[in-house]
Amino acid sequence: MDRSGRIAFVPARYGPRVVGGAETVLREIAHGLAARSWEVDVLTTCARDHFTWENEFPAGVERDGAVTVRRFPAVVSTPRRDRAELNAAIAARQPIDIDAQMRWMNDDVRVPTLFDHILAEGDGYRALVFAPYLFWPAYACGQLEPKRSILMPCLHDEPEAHLEIFQDLFSSVRGVWFLSEPERDLARRILPGLAPSEIVGSGVQVPDRYDPDRFRRAHGLDGPFVLYAGRREGGKNWERLLAGFAAAVERDPSLPLSLVTIGSGPVHAPAAIAGRVIDLGFLPDAECDDAFAAADAYIQPSVNESFSRTMMEAWLAETLVIANGGGAVNRWHCERSAAGLLYDDDLELEQCLSFVASAPETARELAARGRAYALDHASWPRVLDRIEQTLDAWTPAGGPQ
Repeated sequence: MDRSGRIAFVPARYGPRVVGGAETVLREIAHGLAARSWEVDVLTTCARDHFTWENEFPAGVERDGAVTVRRFPAVVSTPRRDRAELNAAIAARQPIDIDAQMRWMNDDVRVPTLFDHILAEGDGYRALVFAPYLFWPAYACGQLEPKRSILMPCLHDEPEAHLEIFQDLFSSVRGVWFLSEPERDLARRILPGLAPSEIVGSGVQVPDRYDPDRFRRAHGLDGPFVLYAGRREGGKNWERLLAGFAAAVERDPSLPLSLVTIGSGPVHAPAAIAGRVIDLGFLPDAECDDAFAAADAYIQPSVNESFSRTMMEAWLAETLVIANGGGAVNRWHCERSAAGLLYDDDLELEQCLSFVASAPETARELAARGRAYALDHASWPRVLDRIEQTLDAWTPAGGPQ
């Protein structure tokens, strides 16, 4: 394969302490291609947090291993008075006209100097990869060089995905990378004129070893616990998980489980279960691996998943997954792996928790099936092979076709 020419990855946020599945996957793809002798740039903002978009990193050029990172300041608009009304209308899936959709998109973070950089130098890249679809950098910059642009949308069945403004982005790019079959099926259903696409999947780094006992000792965890890892926010159903866990404890005070959480965002546990919710914040990768191995089960409450790498991380550690059955990707993985439990409401969540507490050996037997599934479906060498094949087909070294 001809690996000449620079590849640029364009995420809204980037860095080792940036929490987010799309951002993590894109960073690992960038490093994976760099290790295969591709010349890789990352074009991103100076922001770490997608709530405030505060410019925490310095603007300019830095190195992240073999990857060159170029950071541009994020500019946060002063929202127009109708911003809240537009958000409410979109959340309710009410129709709003294209002008209102454009106002909504521009009344958030924008990165004018990133736009200018791609406008001036975009034709110097063999390919530009944008992820995820929902933020301004992908929307505004992804259409500047469409013949050499690839979209990794990380698409969910959320109200924003049905907005008309995104149809041109999904149809005009050279190609679309999907992480799973349900994600591609959703795109085909709601986005007419979808550009050529491939399911490239996503990989997960396989730890050399786990030390669950060290993790428990380090954090004073004596009893059984279930784990949640990731962003604590409404879009990930974090508050719904807290409410469901509280309801389970209220109905069965003898339930011996605690809820341990790692990641970013506020916790705000209800007073009735405050002593059972343990927030460990952001942890290094090795500690996260040990957390998955130490947990009696991992809970995936989010329905907005395009792949769910945390489910794979749990299964690699041979830990049972309890997943919200309303998510097509969650259900797809659990049914194919036979290594997870699905719940559709708080009562079913309570039943899953009771099963983990009362039948730990059976739970571990179920979870053991997950490791083979994760090794088969989240292999970085296979993912990178598929990515290189699409680069070769969609953006050959001789230039856009």
